[in-house]
Amino acid sequence: MPESLQQFFEARRQSVRKAREFATRALDGWGPTSRTEDIRLCVSELATNAVLHGTARGHGFLVRLDIDDNCVRLEVHDSRRQQPVVREPTATDISGRGLTLVAALSDEWGVTDRTPLGKVIWSCFKTADDAAQSISPPVPNYDDRPLEVR
Repeated sequence: MPESLQQFFEARRQSVRKAREFATRALDGWGPTSRTEDIRLCVSELATNAVLHGTARGHGFLVRLDIDDNCVRLEVHDSRRQQPVVREPTATDISGRGLTLVAALSDEWGVTDRTPLGKVIWSCFKTADDAAQSISPPVPNYDDRPLEVR
């Protein structure tokens, strides 16, 4: 049965930590998942982007988590329509890796417009059960000879 939790945050740097703590409580309440740390890191990255780039003056951001039998969906709603850009930072850049991390850690992600204003950046994380089903079973080894050590 699908479940959803959401919380609104002010557009302040301290809210990134609070958003991560919200996600941790939600995920812990739903039970263990092998993707918890990936989701927490993506919450941090997307909340940071919302604070720094996505919120208009006087607006905050919303973090929403949905879980069902197949995946956990993370959404961060903010108040600006400006589409985020995945950057390719150099080794010496101190920022610009957030969306690259989200793309690498999630199974899918994207951006949709929000009515009446803003956007939703979302990412999906397959649950362990779903991921295990998509992996091919190992090929059995019928060769019973011991390995030769040289």
